[in-house]
Amino acid sequence: MIYLALPIGSNFGWGVCGKYIAREMARRAEVKLITSQLDVQVVGDEFEYARLRQLLPVTPELTDLATSPLLQCIGGSNMAPMRADLRSQHTVGYTFFEDSRLRPEAIETARREYQRVATGSSWCTKVLKEHGLENVSTVIQGVDRAIFFPHELESRLFGDQFLIFSGGKFEFRKGQDLVIRAFKVMADRHPDVTLVTAWYNQWGFSWETMKVSRHIRFAPQSNNYFQAINQILHDNGVEPVRCIHVGPHANLTFANIYRNTDVGVFPNRCEGGTNLVLMEYMACGKPVVASDNTGHADVVTRENALMVESPKTTEVRAPDGHVVADWPEPDLEQVIEQLETAYRERDRVKQLGERGAQDMKGFTWGKTAEGFLKLLQR
Repeated sequence: MIYLALPIGSNFGWGVCGKYIAREMARRAEVKLITSQLDVQVVGDEFEYARLRQLLPVTPELTDLATSPLLQCIGGSNMAPMRADLRSQHTVGYTFFEDSRLRPEAIETARREYQRVATGSSWCTKVLKEHGLENVSTVIQGVDRAIFFPHELESRLFGDQFLIFSGGKFEFRKGQDLVIRAFKVMADRHPDVTLVTAWYNQWGFSWETMKVSRHIRFAPQSNNYFQAINQILHDNGVEPVRCIHVGPHANLTFANIYRNTDVGVFPNRCEGGTNLVLMEYMACGKPVVASDNTGHADVVTRENALMVESPKTTEVRAPDGHVVADWPEPDLEQVIEQLETAYRERDRVKQLGERGAQDMKGFTWGKTAEGFLKLLQR
């Protein structure tokens, strides 16, 4: 028996990751799922919910847990387990984090709680090893190819417009300030350009991180997400009528949105994982403008993306003032230049999208599950 202590959901990264890991590992081994909340609304699909429910322990007493392998979600850069009450002689912790300067106590927690730590990117693995943690492996996320695949639409909803897609919760780390600045330039140059945003952010603390941006004015007056986003755009010279905002939906609904757009822009400053939205967009055969840093570096290349370099770094501070990271700072002028390339050289850029879709075939959730099984069955 293998136990999985993972969050489950359909509209946030950890939840999608946990759902697919549980599904694919259950196809390959006997597993039990320990999660904080499991219902149809959280899973997003009755059929999927019925299968995951079968993985729940029959009784609250986990009598064989101490001697069984355990895959444990790590909650953040402090390396603490999601479920501190669970103990096993062979625990593999799985983590995504964005702090490049980890505190010594975090490394000690990792040594104490886990026999091995698996990370969602080569960058996270490198950071942990630089801080002295020895037993570290990289296990990359996958893409559901049954949902995200190239499909040429007979007619697009906005066929007479050039649609730029930007996804990821609105925060400084994701770089939407750079997107707003770059789109302002593109909108001034080209009357047929429209911005499609999927920026919904339910976490106020990360939303507020945009205050440190030197690129945009950030002073929203409304607690309503859509009103706040439109005000931010207006305050920075972008007409809200030139934008389409997508609210929170299950990730499987986004494939059709991706296929109705022309290019995705991802000038992210830091990704502890490989960025699921980026990978799913690429899997649909759509070209991307993407920063070449941190977790992105595991999936984007000059052969499958319009790359944005990050020649400088930005110092990141915690609320208490101490420095927690040095994030790469994507070059704004390159973001603008690459979007212009996508607009003007559509046939050539289309080939990048086709290569990206081909490359994403190598990232499956089955491969992710097999990576964990190798670590758990040692």
